[in-house]
Amino acid sequence: MKKIIVAFLLIISYSTYAQEKKEEPKLGISFSGFVKTDVFYDSRQTVNIREGHFLLYPDNISEDFNKNDMNAKSNFNMLSIQSRLKASIIGPDAFGAKTSGILEADFFGNAGSGLDDVNGFRLRHAFVKLNWKSAELLVGQYWHPMFIAESFPGVISFNTGAPFQPFSRNPQIRFSKSFNDLKLIAVLFSQRDFTSVGPEYSISTITNKYVSSTVASSKYMRNAGIPNAHFQMQYKMDSSNVLIGAGIDYKMITPELYSVNNAATKRFKSDQTLNSISVIGFVNMKLKPISVKLEGIYAQNAYDMVMIGGYAVKEINDTTTGKKEFTNLNTLSVWADLQTNGKKMQFGLFTGYSKNMGSNDSIKSTIYARGANIDYLVRIAPRIVFISGKLNVALEGEYTVAMYGTTNGDNKGGVTNRKPIYNTRALFSVIYNF
Repeated sequence: MKKIIVAFLLIISYSTYAQEKKEEPKLGISFSGFVKTDVFYDSRQTVNIREGHFLLYPDNISEDFNKNDMNAKSNFNMLSIQSRLKASIIGPDAFGAKTSGILEADFFGNAGSGLDDVNGFRLRHAFVKLNWKSAELLVGQYWHPMFIAESFPGVISFNTGAPFQPFSRNPQIRFSKSFNDLKLIAVLFSQRDFTSVGPEYSISTITNKYVSSTVASSKYMRNAGIPNAHFQMQYKMDSSNVLIGAGIDYKMITPELYSVNNAATKRFKSDQTLNSISVIGFVNMKLKPISVKLEGIYAQNAYDMVMIGGYAVKEINDTTTGKKEFTNLNTLSVWADLQTNGKKMQFGLFTGYSKNMGSNDSIKSTIYARGANIDYLVRIAPRIVFISGKLNVALEGEYTVAMYGTTNGDNKGGVTNRKPIYNTRALFSVIYNF
């Protein structure tokens, strides 16, 4: 009898242990990323970020005393700072949802364009996700909603198609809800590494008067008191490899907390804001031999998305206080990316066009923008990638034309007296994925 009781107790204990072990929360972390080295040559000086690594477009003519263009000089560099480390985290369920997290960083650095943050380990993505059956909540730093993670250019260059393609990462709260083939996405977000631009006042130690300069900062959005808002729809049939979508974006900034009078000696409180609306549409078709991606953007005040554009002072309403009224600069951008789907070799071609559409209003004062003296940009970038296991070896050419001219030549933010400036970049990359 004792043996039967002992056996029974052992069976119960084992069963209880097995149930407890089965229900034990899963905790884990896995690492991935890549080691990448880029070797690149530019035919002239360029407008770029971090020692030429993040290329935007060719720099304008800058003449010396003898009318020689000082920017007509080639440039070469070799960098490995794009190498990346990603931690993927899974944990126990919460609020009836599957939970996960991502922490990702690289060595691109944060500050300046010189050597003040060489190889700086900087945050890219850091977010938590809760996934229910048909809904998802993401909280943390992730791509700007106008950077479509499911459909972006497959270029080798670190610019990922910028400035034709919106490029920004933002702290955000993103909620997605799926209805069969339709997904609705709502996002509230702020700015951190990619910010708006505006005026900054300081006292001159020589004249003892206020002097204005232009800086990029998140304070212009923070001082508006409300987050950036975005709504997007995506449609993808389970039976196809075609994704289509469209979105609308609303942003408000407060360019200055105070204005300065015409004599630059007194300050006056200012709460003038600027409202901006941007829209996006995109298509991603993955066919058997080739993938095709298309995107169009109409953006207002697009500086924070690393596109050309920004805003301007429409007029100074009161010279006694320096109170201003602001107006958006509008940008139109379209791009296409084609890529073959080979397993050992892939060919690709990126083409982009971005146009400075100016303002809907007359501009009588300062412009705060990227590329305010550029009428339009054009880029053609063919590439070839050789794939062997986890190793990719890539060659890419990037031919970019910037049509420079007179800033605000039509008094509405448009550019006149245009002249094309060209740059050709040759890029060689070695990428080891893990």
